[in-house]
Amino acid sequence: MNLKLQTEQLRQHLQQLKNNYEENDPPEDRRDKEFFLMVKSQTEPIYQMLDHWEEEALAMVQERKVSLHPHQVTSTKENMGLLLMHSYYIDVKRKRYMELNHSVNFIFDQLINDLHDG
Repeated sequence: MNLKLQTEQLRQHLQQLKNNYEENDPPEDRRDKEFFLMVKSQTEPIYQMLDHWEEEALAMVQERKVSLHPHQVTSTKENMGLLLMHSYYIDVKRKRYMELNHSVNFIFDQLINDLHDG
């Protein structure tokens, strides 16, 4: 799957996660095994996609096909990972969540624009 398509799919997941964060309450028991297993089953494919995306994006950065720096790609992967957990456990303030969300969206947009122009 090409990098542009992967990035667009991750951006869709990002929007779904934001909706989840805004529409749900935190779990009553953060140690609830059933809840943990549900979160794991829903997030595992996104984590795998994110790992693959990071590899592809770093390769594009190295080939100078996009105007991002390696640390921006790595930070975006880390921030998306944080958003994956915060979206289910609802354990950060809205302002922090939105900062992370905006940061990830910014890099995704930049990458898509670079790939479109290139």
